[in-house]
Amino acid sequence: MKARIERQQTFGHIMSESPSVHMLRSCPFCWKVRVLTDYLNLDVHEIQVNPVKQKKELEFAGDWGKVPVWTTGSGEVIVDSTPIMKYIDKEHFGGQLSSRGNQERNEEWLTWVDGNISKATVPILYGSIFSALKTTPRVAKMEKFGLISGLLYAWTGFPVMVLIAKIRIRKKFGKKKPKQIWHDLLDEFTGEFTGSSFFAGEEPGIVDFAAYGYMKSVSPYPQFELLKDHTAGMKWYNAMENASA
Repeated sequence: MKARIERQQTFGHIMSESPSVHMLRSCPFCWKVRVLTDYLNLDVHEIQVNPVKQKKELEFAGDWGKVPVWTTGSGEVIVDSTPIMKYIDKEHFGGQLSSRGNQERNEEWLTWVDGNISKATVPILYGSIFSALKTTPRVAKMEKFGLISGLLYAWTGFPVMVLIAKIRIRKKFGKKKPKQIWHDLLDEFTGEFTGSSFFAGEEPGIVDFAAYGYMKSVSPYPQFELLKDHTAGMKWYNAMENASA
């Protein structure tokens, strides 16, 4: 807690007006932003949108139509999770996360995280009928669907999500099972640590938070158990948890 208070006080003069973020609680891209605001202990107004009315509720952000959407205290609107993370780091933490490690390498691996780990979230949650049946009721409870639309999503949406997951698996990962996809990605990611606790070194950097956000988005579901026997991945994940405590 002391570390979090110190992080907030360092740039407290910048945080006089609370920003807001439009989000979905089950969205992996929103989790990227949430883990960063938690780490910095930012006072953020979280606005949970209705998935059925998402485009209408986000009309103020132009034709983006997706979450997360960040609105600064002065009313500036920023869209897309990675640009939002970079903005938060720059404006609320003096760019310290982006400056940890090599900046060119950070940009390369941010692209890798967004192009690979992000694509692994749907397969592990919806890669089979059994998995999807465990996931959709939880998502319906987490989001502001409304009673009828929530029930419809929980009990009729899973075949669509299974189809989407299978298409994504074949297109991106071939015949790999969801668990193997995650384990291979965690092998590749943690293999870059070169003896350090985090990708960025002995303190987490912006790439760590991007990857952690995606992995954290799986944690509310039983399928997270499939990741727990990846020793290096869980060591890093737990270190991220401790760093954010």
